[in-house]
Amino acid sequence: MKLKNMRIPISAKIIGVTTFIILTAMVLVTKQSSEFFRKVMTQREEFSNFTEASLRGKQVETILDGSLDKARNLSQILLKETFEGLGQYKLPKDKNLVGIEIYQVVEGKPQLYVKKVQEDFLIKNKLTPDFVDQVRQKKPFPISSVMQKNIELQFAEVNPSVRVVSIGFPYSRDAQNQVNTFVIAAFNSEMIQSLFSNDSEREFFLIDRNGFLLAHQNEELLRQGKNIKGENFVQKALADATNSKQLTFKNEKGKAYIGAFVKSSFWGTVLLAQTPLSIVNEPAQEVQRKAIFISGIVLSFALFAVFLFSLTLSKPIEVLAELIKEIPKGNFNISARKKVKSHDEVGDLAAAFDHMTEGLKERDKVKNLFNKFHGSSVTENLLQQEVSVGGTRKEVTVFFSDIRGFTKFSEGHTPEEVVSMLNEYFAVMVGIINRHGGVVDKFIGDAIMAVWGVPAGSDKDTENALKACLEMRSSLFTLNASRRERGLTEIQIGMGLHAGAAISGTIGSEERMEFTVIGDTVNVTSRIESSTKHFEVDLLVSDEVFNRLSQPITTQEVTADGSVAVAQTESQFKFDLAGDIEVKGKTLPLRLYKVLS
Repeated sequence: MKLKNMRIPISAKIIGVTTFIILTAMVLVTKQSSEFFRKVMTQREEFSNFTEASLRGKQVETILDGSLDKARNLSQILLKETFEGLGQYKLPKDKNLVGIEIYQVVEGKPQLYVKKVQEDFLIKNKLTPDFVDQVRQKKPFPISSVMQKNIELQFAEVNPSVRVVSIGFPYSRDAQNQVNTFVIAAFNSEMIQSLFSNDSEREFFLIDRNGFLLAHQNEELLRQGKNIKGENFVQKALADATNSKQLTFKNEKGKAYIGAFVKSSFWGTVLLAQTPLSIVNEPAQEVQRKAIFISGIVLSFALFAVFLFSLTLSKPIEVLAELIKEIPKGNFNISARKKVKSHDEVGDLAAAFDHMTEGLKERDKVKNLFNKFHGSSVTENLLQQEVSVGGTRKEVTVFFSDIRGFTKFSEGHTPEEVVSMLNEYFAVMVGIINRHGGVVDKFIGDAIMAVWGVPAGSDKDTENALKACLEMRSSLFTLNASRRERGLTEIQIGMGLHAGAAISGTIGSEERMEFTVIGDTVNVTSRIESSTKHFEVDLLVSDEVFNRLSQPITTQEVTADGSVAVAQTESQFKFDLAGDIEVKGKTLPLRLYKVLS
């Protein structure tokens, strides 16, 4: 349809123009305000991030400097004590000091000269005197680097509750300016870790010059002794020639961050701080949400006012349009003439609308009634084509069931009790058949005949039919339990299932027709159901059903390299041979199988 011929209601034009103006203003205001706030918050976070990173970096340096001075003083006392031969000096009580080792270099090789361990620390943490040896065994200290006149810092952990930071430094040198004495002091890592134990959105962590974690908010990462040198932020910080800098980056998962790092030229440590950009932008997003909310309120009031005005122009047509929407829902109990009072062409249209709904109501009533006798799939199939006597050959799966001892039950109960029992039983069984895609062909007294494969079939008809039989078996058990509680007689049934060719269609005359399935397959199924009494089972299937469902299921899947992988899984059904039985009209006996699950 060409645009110039398209009919646009006045109400739609008014509402459309109003909506466009308000939405345009909303988008512009929201975009400008959110961008401004995003810029301001990013600048503020960059400053805060860098400032706090610098502050914590200074705190770490202060702690390490103090620990180094403490270790030097203790080393001097211990060397003097040992030189004078006293050897009774104990380390002063210090919650952070764990132990100290003094090595002398003899012929280029380090030899342990003095070792002291803080006894209070050992007792408090239930550790043995060889604790420092355990630390060194678990993570050897880079002694060679200290002998090359470097100060080394190392994190180590013996168990999840005890972690230490070791500081190694040259103590004295010989005439050739070579290190002849060096010290390794171990301290409780809590003195540094306490600076990183906050739960804010900003994340702080400390690494050494090689990228190993020394302190982190996430103690699990710290416990792993993880090297994070390969991470994007750390890589940039270690490669940068400056001692401090703030920058934006994305991590390995593509998440954006604001980051800052501060390096210690003396200790070789790097303190890093990072904040997710999404958190920084949250205030801007909140402003955006507020702007959208306020604009939405304004838009709602404007549209409501415009809507009230438009009703005076197009209300009769809109009423009819709303009523038409009820027709697909099956609501035919509506009257357009009662709601449209105008005496003009629109009034005539409302009257014609009511005549149409009356006709549709009668058609729907007939359709619903037909559904109860033949099922929705059969009804839809018949409505879509000319109804005439005739049939079509199809592959079907036929089901028969029969109540055991029904004649005796009928003799011992009133007709009302018999009908009540049948209705309760049929309600359960018919529901199962419908859920599994079957069609109830007919009720023959207490017997049920159902068919899969009509009016349309699929390659899973036989499988669905057998699944329905198994569900009937379990549902009958539940139904009987309920009947026992009510003091009623239990129901026992026999079921037969067979698959093959049959004629599906309408039989009868032009005056009286019936949709059904006929053929040898139907007759054989009836004989199979009767055989359940002989074999004393509730369900028997033919060898045709067995052959279709007992084979392994083969599946094909294309792998990543383009090849086709073929896999086989066992059948979901378990069968057991019941035996052979002579069937009237058949030369060869019929082989039957019990279904175990």
